[in-house]
Amino acid sequence: MRVGRPHSIKIAPSILSADFSKLGDEVRRAEEAGADIIHLDIMDGHFVPNLTFGPIIVKAIRSHTKLPFHVHLMVEKPEDYIERVVEAGGDLVIVHAEACTHLQRILSMIRNLGARSGVALNPATPLTTIEYVLDDLDLILIMSVNPGFGGQDFIPSVLPKIRRARRRVMKRGLKIEIAVDGGVNVETAPKIVEAGADVLVAGTAVFGKPDLKKAVQELREAASKPLKHASHSKT
Repeated sequence: MRVGRPHSIKIAPSILSADFSKLGDEVRRAEEAGADIIHLDIMDGHFVPNLTFGPIIVKAIRSHTKLPFHVHLMVEKPEDYIERVVEAGGDLVIVHAEACTHLQRILSMIRNLGARSGVALNPATPLTTIEYVLDDLDLILIMSVNPGFGGQDFIPSVLPKIRRARRRVMKRGLKIEIAVDGGVNVETAPKIVEAGADVLVAGTAVFGKPDLKKAVQELREAASKPLKHASHSKT
């Protein structure tokens, strides 16, 4: 079954693939290149096997761009980070369903602090996990790689999950964005968008290129192209 393409695709470069020695310049370049969102991955070395940065970096680069910050918490205890992340300038905070014992409580906490709320699902985590918190969400982030490192290959088996997520959101009449993170590039973007995503999180496909403006433009153009084979739209 074909879900259909969202009207507007947003490009969210992940600074995980940026030059950490000049992050302020990197987010400015992303904005000048035409990006819509800056995606920031906070990893604690426990929930995922990598360690990146904390709220202090979010605060340090906040003044370098007017783009919204989507802060992706890949941590064991997201409730310990949320307030500091919002104070640092996070506009939307994404927590992993797998890390939250009381998911609805944490999503309410994010909104009560004045930020938008998102939940991420690892490739093997079913959509049923978030069935009863859809009313508390502004964004669903579907991981198309196992989180922790950039540059991984897209896992095709998540495409049906993206379609199901889009159908559930549409059926409920909710204004929830569907984002996809992992292995997003000009080859995979058309399939991802066809399945129903409207936010593309891309690291190496943007910051890994010498010309950021060209990279963003090519990714956006690829996302707008119809698929050549209808088989990609099957459930």
